[in-house]
Amino acid sequence: MTTTFAPALTRPRRMAVAGVCAGLATHLGWRESTVRLVVIGLTVLGGAGILLYLWLWAFAPVDEAQGPDDAVSRSVPVAAILLGLGAVAAIVAVTLANVAASPYAAVAITVILGGGAVAWNLAFDRDDDIRSPRYRILVRSFGAALLTITGVLLLLSRGARPDAVTAVLAVFMIVVGVAVAALPGIVRLWTELLAERAGRVREEQRAEIAAHLHDSVLQTLALIQNRAGPSSEVARLARAQERELRDWLFAGSGPVGEDLATELRRVAAAIELDYPARVEVVATGEPAAAHTALVAAAREAMLNAARHAGGEVSVYLETSPDGIDVFIRDRGPGIDLATLPADRLGIRESIIGRMSRAGGSATVAPGAGGGTEVHLHLDTEPGGSA
Repeated sequence: MTTTFAPALTRPRRMAVAGVCAGLATHLGWRESTVRLVVIGLTVLGGAGILLYLWLWAFAPVDEAQGPDDAVSRSVPVAAILLGLGAVAAIVAVTLANVAASPYAAVAITVILGGGAVAWNLAFDRDDDIRSPRYRILVRSFGAALLTITGVLLLLSRGARPDAVTAVLAVFMIVVGVAVAALPGIVRLWTELLAERAGRVREEQRAEIAAHLHDSVLQTLALIQNRAGPSSEVARLARAQERELRDWLFAGSGPVGEDLATELRRVAAAIELDYPARVEVVATGEPAAAHTALVAAAREAMLNAARHAGGEVSVYLETSPDGIDVFIRDRGPGIDLATLPADRLGIRESIIGRMSRAGGSATVAPGAGGGTEVHLHLDTEPGGSA
């Protein structure tokens, strides 16, 4: 004997209003139209249907999204319908006020429907991919206009001499209408204020952590590097941890976007993970955009220095209105281009040839204190970019 279980009670992501009837129909194995008739019948026969509907709306979950674009959507424009019904109630309220009848119930219904339309718009239509931003703005605008204009017309009823209760209700509607018009802006400002306050708290906490770690962990890592020597495995690991910790502590404090200095530091950090070398990058001048050929040539020069010389490798970036200069210096045994075999194309093609094809220049010469110095130069184009 095979036992079958009913599917879990969930609401679909594509729904008419709340998806309660569709989810209940799937759960019970009934037709959706039958469930709707049952809910309507229970509502008419004592109001149990509406209570059941609201209870399931509150506690039945929505189906999980199948992808980043699988948003919840509603085919029925609830906010627009509420606005239309609110407009009808407003007409009835103004008519009753002018014929010396009691407009209080109609006024209350107008406020409930108009405010409900705006509340629905803010709560549900904002994340509905069917509702356009223009639709949302129009709903809020018409909701505010409905309440405000109705309040003004009530004040002008009976020759601008309404009774006291009608006048109070009219002023209340005008206040509510103005509040509805200003509510989105107030909510946006309040949200920005909370976000700014939370960001400031996070920055203060990050500064405290940075100060503590700078006085303890970072100094310890620097001491390990100095004692172990730049070519040792311990120094390489300490250097990598120091860079990672500094990047985490000071994330967001550097320049936005990948400029040349940031790209060179990224390349240097990657090389340090693979070779027993310490690559220091120093940049002066205005930030420059990362040029592909210049970065590739500098990377090849840093890689050669780390692979063949090791130890300390210095990278100096200087940006001026006339051009960009990058100096890569190591303290190895040095290199003579004239004695290099013809099949060694790393320097000739990857550095000198690449810079030449990019409209720049590259020179390889002995360093002032020994080792090798590679000088890369690229002229700045008009407009300030290389």
